[in-house]
Amino acid sequence: MRKLLALAVTLSAALTFTACEEDGGTVIEEKEVLEGGIGVAVNSDITSNTTWSSDSIYILQSRIVVESGATLTIEPGTIVKGEAGSGANATALIVARGGKLMAKGTATKPIIFTSVADKITLGQVASPNLSNDLVGLWGGVIILGNASGSFKGNVESFQIEGIPADDTRGLYGGTVEDDYSGEITYISIRHGGSNIGEGNEINGLTLGGVGSKTLISHVEVVANQDDGIECFGGSVDVSNAIVWNVGDDAYDMDQDYKGTIDNFIFIGGDQTDHAMELDGPEGDATDAMFTLKNGSLKGWNDDGEGGGEYIDFRSNVRAKIADSYFFNFSADSDVELDNEGVATNYVDGKIIMTGLQFDVSHLSEGNLSVADIFVDKSDAKDAFSRAQLDATNQVVTTATVGADKSAFSGWTWADASGELSDF
Repeated sequence: MRKLLALAVTLSAALTFTACEEDGGTVIEEKEVLEGGIGVAVNSDITSNTTWSSDSIYILQSRIVVESGATLTIEPGTIVKGEAGSGANATALIVARGGKLMAKGTATKPIIFTSVADKITLGQVASPNLSNDLVGLWGGVIILGNASGSFKGNVESFQIEGIPADDTRGLYGGTVEDDYSGEITYISIRHGGSNIGEGNEINGLTLGGVGSKTLISHVEVVANQDDGIECFGGSVDVSNAIVWNVGDDAYDMDQDYKGTIDNFIFIGGDQTDHAMELDGPEGDATDAMFTLKNGSLKGWNDDGEGGGEYIDFRSNVRAKIADSYFFNFSADSDVELDNEGVATNYVDGKIIMTGLQFDVSHLSEGNLSVADIFVDKSDAKDAFSRAQLDATNQVVTTATVGADKSAFSGWTWADASGELSDF
């Protein structure tokens, strides 16, 4: 039986040491003593079942792939940090098709993915040194599965954005709608979004072709350079999600995604584009409809200007948005039907908006009406006259719909920073 010798001390300065067999034999792994825990360098892919324990801080030194047939288990309370890098050197954790990630944190021991520049230590929730709007310091978390999507050229699988095209482990999609990629609960992903090419950044949490048996719940994304959570096809459901201070869109759905996002929060930053950017199929398959419901969404504005949009419906998307509350957006923010395809889908009942509430009382234009907020930008511009909006979509001063913020108490950086006090 092998017995490892290890140092278990805490130093403010880094110190590299080697863990080896007691008889002085083969080197097992190199570790580094960091502030608040032992750092374990991760520089090779996961090819067999592996566990990352909560008494160590794991340092991603490259794109780390959980290969098909392997399961990576991350214990509650574990911290994973990505080294800086861009282009082909961007760091990320990728679960390839057929691989599994079991990252099951708890409300008292969340799993945190962050940058090596973050001095956060085991047991902490808020970063002691990085601001909550510092983006692009490493990549992000990418989960890929075998569920279907609607892709250009009607191909069965597609290459995920954020991964170089020559790495075929970036493929996602297939025909297994109930595919299982593992379980992800109580995780916080911070300071990601490295750029691997022009306009090709990594999202905080990317879900490509992820199947319906995969469990994803209680996820926080903070300060990502690109989108917060983006689903490319697939049928996975996501519950209790919070996205704060991202550089592009908070919730982005693409390629005929067909799951449900339930109980979600958005907190905008000065670089955020849309609270929701909703894209549809890219191939001939157009039958799917996804749902976002029970959301509370706080925009960002500077004296009524800027701060992005409420919702943008694009590219023939079919979706239901329900029982969600929007506040603190700007006077020019809108819910937009972007083109002829989505305008037609709205008229035909394939885009459903119900129970949406908008608080505009903070604006000098406080008398904005629902008709001012919902905009048809198709050529005809008559969608809302051809099919009247549901009467439950209202301008309000007190919300009666939205997220249950208690799902985010105690374990999120947003809660620790007081950002949920307005919800």
